[in-house]
Amino acid sequence: MADRVYALSGISEAIPQRRLSEVSSDALAEWIAEHYPKRQYPVIFLGSSNGAAVHLAAALDAPWLPQTVLLPVRRSGVDRDAPRAEMAAGREAGRQLLDANPHLGLHHMHDPNQDRLMITGMSYFRVKWLRLPDAYRRFIRERLAPGGVVVSVECGLQWPVTEVAARHHFQFGALGGATEDEYHHGGPRVADLLRRYGAVRRRWAPPPWDAYQPEAEWGFEESWLADLEGVVPEPLRRVRFDHPERMSPVVAEVYRAWYEQNGIPTERLLFDCFLLVEPWWTVRTGSIPFWLAFNSENSLSAAHSYLDRTGVPDEIRLMLFSHGTESIGLAPIDSWEKLSARARKVGALVGVDRKAFPRDFAVFARAHRELARTRHLYPIPAPMPWERAEDVMRRHVDHTFSVEP
Repeated sequence: MADRVYALSGISEAIPQRRLSEVSSDALAEWIAEHYPKRQYPVIFLGSSNGAAVHLAAALDAPWLPQTVLLPVRRSGVDRDAPRAEMAAGREAGRQLLDANPHLGLHHMHDPNQDRLMITGMSYFRVKWLRLPDAYRRFIRERLAPGGVVVSVECGLQWPVTEVAARHHFQFGALGGATEDEYHHGGPRVADLLRRYGAVRRRWAPPPWDAYQPEAEWGFEESWLADLEGVVPEPLRRVRFDHPERMSPVVAEVYRAWYEQNGIPTERLLFDCFLLVEPWWTVRTGSIPFWLAFNSENSLSAAHSYLDRTGVPDEIRLMLFSHGTESIGLAPIDSWEKLSARARKVGALVGVDRKAFPRDFAVFARAHRELARTRHLYPIPAPMPWERAEDVMRRHVDHTFSVEP
């Protein structure tokens, strides 16, 4: 019953297909820009969706303007395990959206592994601006302080897609626990998932893919970089990486340097997960953030690797996203408890009901309340200057992460 209520609540917020022609990419960009106070900023971030980049922007008191936005579209009558039918169902909807918005690219993403609960009644349309929207141009011109810096956050992750029409691609599967090969060719884990959920088939039969494109959720579309040339007053800083979690250990070290500079202990580590991100409370509690892209075994491994390299702190807190599905590659709750238990003094799952996970839908409210109750030991320090953050990030440049120029 909880699954059904959660799914229906999400589907109720999806856009009816008949209204897609009313969506305005200009109005959407304006709505995003208006979320920030009307003042000038020494740094402006824009580009790939990334939880670690949001934490970086928070440390620098900087706005972040995303390139990618999710537009859930209401639909029915499509078997969630029939990707070809899903692609066909999105063809006309995509045409309506793109005809009304010539500067958008549409990535119709379908993931019956991690999104099985929600895709029963809606399609995941992720749109990327192919040109810098006018609202972002104005924001840079009016809000960037003299001598300020614009930072382009660019995740190079790509995924196999099928071209549906010009500017419209269908992406089957997504970053998480299952591999590209499992999505497209099946395997024992796929067969087990489908058996557990009562499906007749034992593998998916997606349409043949014909190209690699920026991944729908995290990948960066480079076409709008040319538009920045006449807007940015000095060389654009480009933070480039090959996987969304590559930013996480680097930003954690930026926070470590920021706290040390202000006499704040660096013994509190906060793992947050997917969209469960609390940038203000992270800073307010003096926590070093490490953002996890999902609740998968791959993300759990990234968290352990970070602790192995940097050492175990006194306190470890973990906010864990619940998506409602026993998906391929899901790390069990016991494994997450072992991660937090590595702390020398305090290890805790924040707001998590271990018995309900991954159907712990109340975690979204509970995690916020519990983190807010964490004892505040020091005042929030003054924002970190970009030059200092850039210096720390450049120390971590390798073949997976770079800061240019």
